[in-house]
Amino acid sequence: MILYPTLEILNGKCVSLTRGRLDEPVIWHVDPVETARGFVQAGAEWMHLTDMNGLRGEGDDAALIEEIIRAVGIPVQLGGGFRSREAASRWIDKGAGRIVLGTMAIQDPEGVKELAKYHPDQIVVAVDVYQGQLMSDGWRSTSAFGADDFIRAFDGVPLAGIIITDIDADIEDSDGSLGVISGLAAQTRQQVMARGTVRSVDDVARLRYIPNIAGALIGRALLSKDVDLSEALAVARPAPEPTAEFQ
Repeated sequence: MILYPTLEILNGKCVSLTRGRLDEPVIWHVDPVETARGFVQAGAEWMHLTDMNGLRGEGDDAALIEEIIRAVGIPVQLGGGFRSREAASRWIDKGAGRIVLGTMAIQDPEGVKELAKYHPDQIVVAVDVYQGQLMSDGWRSTSAFGADDFIRAFDGVPLAGIIITDIDADIEDSDGSLGVISGLAAQTRQQVMARGTVRSVDDVARLRYIPNIAGALIGRALLSKDVDLSEALAVARPAPEPTAEFQ
């Protein structure tokens, strides 16, 4: 299982959201570039980066995001308010390893499927669920689609994976969140990344045993120092299989 240490950037600062509320961010007083470099030093092979200004549709952190992509030297999975195929392709050209699409996947699923065919294994679809409803527009609007049907619509598309977030259980209810995510993961052949479920290293260990969970995003728990990234990465890596000794 791949762990994706995660930074959410708003107006040049690292932030976290509580249950998706864009207007009430928790601000972390850390340097974004140095924090991202720390992920690499801990052994991360990927990281996830969300442009909260892009989600809000205001402000511009493009220069900082480019700096982080250049600084880390590992692939970066980038999300945050992409509304066009051109914008997604432009950031791939700028060095993003993957682009995460949520609202665009709901509003223009055929366009996203075509984009995935043009950029195979570089497009990720975000599935954000609140009280059982599929959300869009930076978690502010309820979609008419059911999450199950929406996920199944992307079977056979050459995506890099699907990120599933249970917004309602984003902070308090780890078990409830795992239940929602594991249920939805069973609906797809795509690799699934869980978001909002890791508050301790024990959560990483539990995720390893859920079928079709190929990765997990960890943000707040790293910034609050509830999780040590090096330790979490060691838990996420597969244990070597025992081998019989030859006589």
